[in-house]
Amino acid sequence: MTTRPNIAGNKLNVGMLPAQGLRRTPPAAQPVRSLFASDVHLGSKHTQAEAFLELIERYEPEYLYIVGDFIDGWKLKRRWRWKPCYDQILHRLMTLKRCGTKLYYAPGNHDEFLRNFIADYGIVDMRNEFVHQAADGRRYLVTHGDKFDKVEQSMPWLSLIGAYAYDLLLSANYWLNWARGKKHNRYAFCGMIKRNVKRLVKHVSDFEGQLIEAAAEQRCFGIICGHIHTPRIMQLDNLAYLNTGDWVENCTALVEYDDGSFELNRADGRILAQLPAAKVETPEPDESTAGVLIA
Repeated sequence: MTTRPNIAGNKLNVGMLPAQGLRRTPPAAQPVRSLFASDVHLGSKHTQAEAFLELIERYEPEYLYIVGDFIDGWKLKRRWRWKPCYDQILHRLMTLKRCGTKLYYAPGNHDEFLRNFIADYGIVDMRNEFVHQAADGRRYLVTHGDKFDKVEQSMPWLSLIGAYAYDLLLSANYWLNWARGKKHNRYAFCGMIKRNVKRLVKHVSDFEGQLIEAAAEQRCFGIICGHIHTPRIMQLDNLAYLNTGDWVENCTALVEYDDGSFELNRADGRILAQLPAAKVETPEPDESTAGVLIA
């Protein structure tokens, strides 16, 4: 069992921790109940795949959810780029599977081609959406989130143009910060610009609101998603909204512990936000309900 601090409570009571965050140095291969990661974008020259590899080597989850855009089909279609580190990531995932980890994959818009192969392959269960039942009994809808982005759905050509423009901005920002000697986060300025753009997109599409409605329709306590590259845990209409972030700008993932609590962690170990476990004790969920197929 993973030892966790006592942060129990029914009410969602989260807030961003101080800017410097909390640093935690977990032991190698720390057992956790669940790990959620999205938007790794393997194939993009800006993916921080090495950091993602370090993450999945740090944890041994019972359940591992890849929440879309793991492979960047848009970039690979334009130019094939496959590094040895990507093979190491796949090897680590297979090692986790052999050790008993259950793998779930919900494709996103950048790896949409995988939606033509929705099935349970034994090694990985690939579906558009899952319902994850946490250790404290609360249910979460797990989906990439692109189908709730009205810009993505109604004007995919605009999203494609924006993706290439953003890629150029990432390159310019990286080299500018490299020249200025900033090594901590060379994508910081670009991330700020993208966050402002994404706020506009979310306003137009009511992205987060639609996600919460979808969670409510599935009788879920909250939703776990990716897509907009903005790591976040917050309360919306008495439901929990958890965005895993990405592995281009933020290098963040969502970790569930044995009591049903969640942490939003950076690759360097900083904790960005927490979601307490439910106060009311509930029976241990049946193993089969951890990744319940709904689509």
